Amino acid sequence: MTEPQITDSLIAAHGLKPDEYARILEIIGREPTFTELGIFSAMWNEHCSYKSSKKWLRTLPTTGPQVICGPGENAGVVDIGDGQAVVFKMESHNHPSYIEPYQGAATGVGGILRDVFTMGARPIAAMNSLSFGEIGHPKTRQLVHGVVEGVGGYGNAFGVPTVGGEVRFHPAYNGNCLVNAFAAGLADSDRIFYSAASGVGMPVVYLGAKTGRDGVGGATMASAEFDDTIEEKRPTVQVGDPFTEKRLMEATLELMATGAVISIQDMGAAGLTCSAVEMGDKGGLGVRLNLEAVPQREADMTAYEMMLSESQERMLMVLKPELEAEARAVFEKWDLDFAIVGETIAEDRFLVMHNNEVKADLPLATLSGSAPEYDRPYVLKADTGAADLAPIVQIDPIDALRALISSPNYAAKNWVFEQYDTQVMADTVRVPGLGAGVIRVHGTDKLLAFTSDVTPRYVKANPVEGGKQAVAEAYRNLTAVGATPLASTDNLNFGNPEKPEIMGQFVGAIRGIGEACQALDMPIVSGNVSLYNETDGTGILPTPTIGAVGLIANADGLIAGEVRDGHVALVLGETAGHLGQSALLAEVFNREDGDAPRVDLQAEKRHGDFIRSHKSLIRVCTDLSDGGLALAAFELAEAAGVGVTLDSADTAQLFGEDQARYLIACNFDQAEALMIAAGHAGVPISSVGKFGGQSVRMGGSEAPLSELSAAYRGTFAATFD
Repeated sequence: MTEPQITDSLIAAHGLKPDEYARILEIIGREPTFTELGIFSAMWNEHCSYKSSKKWLRTLPTTGPQVICGPGENAGVVDIGDGQAVVFKMESHNHPSYIEPYQGAATGVGGILRDVFTMGARPIAAMNSLSFGEIGHPKTRQLVHGVVEGVGGYGNAFGVPTVGGEVRFHPAYNGNCLVNAFAAGLADSDRIFYSAASGVGMPVVYLGAKTGRDGVGGATMASAEFDDTIEEKRPTVQVGDPFTEKRLMEATLELMATGAVISIQDMGAAGLTCSAVEMGDKGGLGVRLNLEAVPQREADMTAYEMMLSESQERMLMVLKPELEAEARAVFEKWDLDFAIVGETIAEDRFLVMHNNEVKADLPLATLSGSAPEYDRPYVLKADTGAADLAPIVQIDPIDALRALISSPNYAAKNWVFEQYDTQVMADTVRVPGLGAGVIRVHGTDKLLAFTSDVTPRYVKANPVEGGKQAVAEAYRNLTAVGATPLASTDNLNFGNPEKPEIMGQFVGAIRGIGEACQALDMPIVSGNVSLYNETDGTGILPTPTIGAVGLIANADGLIAGEVRDGHVALVLGETAGHLGQSALLAEVFNREDGDAPRVDLQAEKRHGDFIRSHKSLIRVCTDLSDGGLALAAFELAEAAGVGVTLDSADTAQLFGEDQARYLIACNFDQAEALMIAAGHAGVPISSVGKFGGQSVRMGGSEAPLSELSAAYRGTFAATFD
C-alpha cells in the first residue's frame, strides 16, 4: 500500500503547526514517513504532551509523607496504613462524549479503571463529574441520556460502585460537554506496578483485546476545537466492552501475582505508540515492535492504523522471559490475547517493523522528551466588582429556595444516580446525593471517602479564588463525613490556551489550586489536562475539577447520621452574606456578576480540624457552598423527612456563599458543648434554627416540606424522562 505524500494540509490535519513540523525535520534529519508523522502527532498533541500546561503543572505540590507515587504514572498512590494504599486518578473524555455520548462516556470509565488496575490495584469506587449545555439546547437531552447510560452501562457491567459525582448545566457547555471520570482502587503498598521498562532484550507483550480501527487519531481529535466537521470525527471515538475489561483486570492482577511483570502500561490515548514510548523512555531504553504480531480484529490494517488505534481493553507489558509460559497461560485461561510484539533494545531507538519493512525509526527519548513546551502569553483577570443586590434582597426566601430546587442544577439527581450500581461489592457505606461517598476498606475497620468539586462560575470570575475554592470544597466535603483529607487528583478543563484570557484562567486556577493543596495538605498525585474545549470559537466555563480522597481510620469516626426532630442547627464559620456569582443570582435572576467568594485557607484548615476533633458531638454535618445555608438546611431536612426552621429572614444570610462554613445538626446538649469548645478554640459558631415539624420556614415565610420535596425530587425526571 502506497503511503500518502507528506503535504502541508496533511501536516495540519495531524494537528502539527509549521514550526513543530520544522522541529521534527531537525530532529530526524529527513522527511518523516506517514507512520512517523502519525507517531509525532500522537506524542506531541496537547492531550499526550501537556505542551501548554507543563510549565504550570510543575508548580503544584505533589509530595507528602502519605504519597507513595505522585504524577507521572498511570495513577497516584497514597498510603492508608496497615500496608495498604489507595490508587486513584481522574481523567476527561470530553470530545468523544460529545461526538458519540454512550461510547465516549463508557470508554472514559473503562480507561480510568485500567489506569487503576494497571498499578496493581483492584478498583473499589468510581465517580464522575458531568457538565452539559442549557436544558433547552437541542443536543442536551441526547447527551445527558447517552452519557449517563454510558457511564452506568460500563461501570455496572464491570462491577464497581459509583459513589459520587456532580451534574451541572450551563450554556457555555452547549457545544462541548465535559465527562470527567474518577476511579480508585486498593493495593498492597509494597506491590505497586510501574511503567518503566528495564533490562535489554526483554519481551514486549501485548495483552487483552484485539486492535481495530476504532479510535485512530483519537488523541489528536481530543486536542482540537470542534467546528462544523464534527460528524467526520465520529470514527475517532473508541468502542468499549466492559465484560472484556473485567476479564482483563482479573487476568492482569493474576499475572502480577506470578512475578512475571517487569513493567506494565495501559494502552490509552495514542494506544500502542504512547504506551511503548513511555515505557521505553522511563526506563532509558529503546523499543522494537513487530506489528505483524499485533492481534488484529480487522483485515489489512496498516502500520499507521495499528500504532494510532485506541481500541479499548488493551495493555502493554515488559515480561520476564523465563516466566513467559506461566504468563501466557493466565491470559489464555481468561480468553484474552497474549502476544509478544517486540523487545527492549539498548539503543535510543523506536523501531517499528511491519512485514519486514521499516515503518518508523525514531530516537525514542527525543520523541518522548522533546515535545514542544510553550510558555503561552496570558492575561489574568478577576471580576472584583460588587453585584447589584437591590432586586435580590426583596425576594421571598421560600420562593428563592423553590426556584433553586426546581432547577436541574440543584434538584435531586436521583434520576442519574439510580442508573448506577452504587452497592456492588457490598462495601458502600454512603451513596451519592449528599456530599462525599464512603466505602468500607474490605476486611478492616477503615473507611475511604471520595468527592469531586468545582464551581466554574467562580473560576471564570476569579480564577485564583475559584481554584482555591474547588480544593477547599473538596476538603470540606471529606471533613463533613469525618474523614482526614489525604490527597487530590485534578481534571483541568479549559478552552483554547492560545487565547491569552483562556490561558490566564488556567494559570490563575493552577495558582489557587496549588495554594489550597499546600495549605490543606492535599497534594495532587495524579490528573489530566483537557484543553481546546471550544466549538466555533466559544469556550466552556473554566472547569478545574478536583477529585479528593480522605481516610476515616475507624468506622466509629464516620459522621453520617440523620437529622431528627428537635435537632439544633448550627453554622460553624463566619457568614458575611456573599452573593457575588452565587447560585441565587444565577438560577433566580439569570445573572453571573460580582466577585467569587474569598477563600481563607487558614480558616478552612482551622475549621476542618475542629470538626474532626469534635466528631463525637456531631450527628450530621454538611459543608455550605452553592445555595448557602438555605439550600444545605433544606437538603438535610428533606433527606430525613423532617421540616426545618431558620431564624434569619435576611436573603444574604440565607443564600450567601461565604466559604469555610459547615452546617451541623445535633442535640441541644451537644450543641451547647460544641459552642463552648468552639469558643475556646476561637472558631466562630452560631445557632441558626432547628429541625422539626413538616414545614420549611425562613423568617416569616413557610411552605410544606412535602410540596418542596416533590419539586426537588421530581424536577430531573420530569426534565429528562
